[in-house]
Amino acid sequence: MEKITVSNNRKAYHEFQILETFEAGIELLGSEVKSLREGKASLRESYVLIKKGQAWLRGMHISAYSHTGFIGHELTRKRRLLLHKNEILKINQKLAEKGLTAVPLKIYFNKRGWLKVEIGLAKGKKLFDKRETKKRRDVEKVMQREMKRNR
Repeated sequence: MEKITVSNNRKAYHEFQILETFEAGIELLGSEVKSLREGKASLRESYVLIKKGQAWLRGMHISAYSHTGFIGHELTRKRRLLLHKNEILKINQKLAEKGLTAVPLKIYFNKRGWLKVEIGLAKGKKLFDKRETKKRRDVEKVMQREMKRNR
C-alpha cells in the first residue's frame, strides 16, 4: 500500500517557489476524516501559521460527510498540525525571514493509514518567473512528444 493522495495544491506550485518541505499530522474530527476518505477537500486558499508554539492550518475546506446527520463539522475551521517542537521552531525561524510563507502542498494517507499534510516553505514568484516556468514546461512537453514520436 502506497500513499493515497486526497488533494493537491497545484496553485501553490504555480504561485510559489518551494524551498523546503515538511510532513505533518493533522488533528481532525471523525466526520472530517470520513469526508477526506471520499476525497472531498480543497487546499486552494489555505496557509500555515504558527501561534504560541503550535502550527495551525487555516482556510482548508473539507466538505460535509455524505452520511452525517444534523451535527457535522465546520467546513473551513482552523486545524492544528502535529509537528515536533524543533520542526515548529525551524519553520517559525524561516517564516521570520522576509518573503517566506508556509503553504500546504498536499494531503494524503500514508502506508499506515494516517492522514498527513505536506507543508512547503515557499517564496512568492514574480510574474516573469511564472512566465519562465510556463515556457520551460511547454518546451519539455514538445521534447517529450518528439521523443515519443521517434520511438
